[in-house]
Amino acid sequence: MGTIVVGYVPKPEGHAALRRAAEEAQLRNARLVVVNSHRGGREFEGDDAVETEKDLEAVRTELHDAGVEHEIRQLVRGMDPADDLVNVANDVDADFIVIGLRRRSPVGKLILGSNAQRVLLDAPCPVLAVKADEE
Repeated sequence: MGTIVVGYVPKPEGHAALRRAAEEAQLRNARLVVVNSHRGGREFEGDDAVETEKDLEAVRTELHDAGVEHEIRQLVRGMDPADDLVNVANDVDADFIVIGLRRRSPVGKLILGSNAQRVLLDAPCPVLAVKADEE
């Protein structure tokens, strides 16, 4: 049985990645490792932690109901999400990683950097990039 790692955030790009990763897990009879990564600190306190746990509980239910073998890792350790995804993929010897993408302005790409680009360049395995549904 193979393993698929998916980066999940409760945003359209995260939902698109999770949906596609679950489909791939079913097709390949693979285990799914869902990674929800936060830097921690002021950006992730109290209410945010409670809301994230609610989101992850919904993910657990969705994957359980779909019959997808899964594990959810919520990581709050000060690392970039790209580093967490690459590290988890290494740890579980992932067959591939699924990430969600969203459109960003040229200035946004320059100032904020790109987690997606870092995952694409640093991943130890193939990466499937999924665009978020248009709203």
